Amino acid sequence: MQIPVQITMQNVPRSEALETRIREAAAKLEQFHPRITSCRVIVDETQKHHLQGRQFRVRVDVRAPGHEEAVSTLHHHEDVYVAVRDAFDSVRRQLEDEVREARGDVKLHARARHGTVARLDVNEGFGFIATDEGDEVYFSRENVVQPAFEHLAPGTEVQFVEEPAGEGMQAKRVSAGKHHFEG
Repeated sequence: MQIPVQITMQNVPRSEALETRIREAAAKLEQFHPRITSCRVIVDETQKHHLQGRQFRVRVDVRAPGHEEAVSTLHHHEDVYVAVRDAFDSVRRQLEDEVREARGDVKLHARARHGTVARLDVNEGFGFIATDEGDEVYFSRENVVQPAFEHLAPGTEVQFVEEPAGEGMQAKRVSAGKHHFEG
């Protein structure tokens, strides 16, 4: 880390054990992103509630190349060590995601498409969806999420994900109902 970890305690008595735990957690972050430039940690005891007892709030701000904003997280817990652990776990996951994305390891999810049921063969258990682009996409009974296949009818608006199948593209996860249709 280019700049030493900055630890601020607000409404919390200074604790060498707590500061050591924070410094160790910050050092471990470098395993997940080797070019961290700074790490700032704020530990605060929030207002005491007579029914809930003590509540600690931990905020971790991390800066690294490629992050225009700091990776930041805020966690509350009645045990300050649990709040520290949870806050650093959250930052670690964000850093891991950022590194995976930079390497191109992030799986892209298929974008939902919209259309209307064009034809159905209820006896055979398949149908076709007419899309806004003018093509038709095959789907089977097994690919209908909701309502049941038997409740679909020509003209029903549906949302689906198009995926490759044995004989071309096929509609998967077909669902009817209220969807946000983008123009």
